[in-house]
Amino acid sequence: MSTDRIWELLLPGIPEEVSRARRWTREVLSACACADDAALIVTELAANAVTHTASPAFRVTICRTDEAVTLAVTDTGHTATTRPHVTHADDASTHGRGLHIAATLATDLTVTRHDYGHTVTARLPGLPLAGIVNEQARTC
Repeated sequence: MSTDRIWELLLPGIPEEVSRARRWTREVLSACACADDAALIVTELAANAVTHTASPAFRVTICRTDEAVTLAVTDTGHTATTRPHVTHADDASTHGRGLHIAATLATDLTVTRHDYGHTVTARLPGLPLAGIVNEQARTC
């Protein structure tokens, strides 16, 4: 029997919705040890989707398997002139760290361009559920 689970949330492409995406991610993964890292990654990816595209909406997808948690944020900003990429901001910069943070926390980070926009996908390793220490601990 498969324990794979998938959740999706479609949000308007406005800054106020970034915090909603973060709270939703933390709630969906509340029993996972990786919930805080996942919430931070989704926050950074959602902020990029809202800030760097004219996307009217963005979608957050969470897939949890026994092996990993995969997070994807898809924008519909097909008119964006730049592609998401990791940068190394200097100490005085107030922007430019989002994808670097996500790439540092994730075991894998990919950017896929579509006709309608971009999807940035981050993968976290499966980790035991928080608070369960016995040998039968499920993974998240």
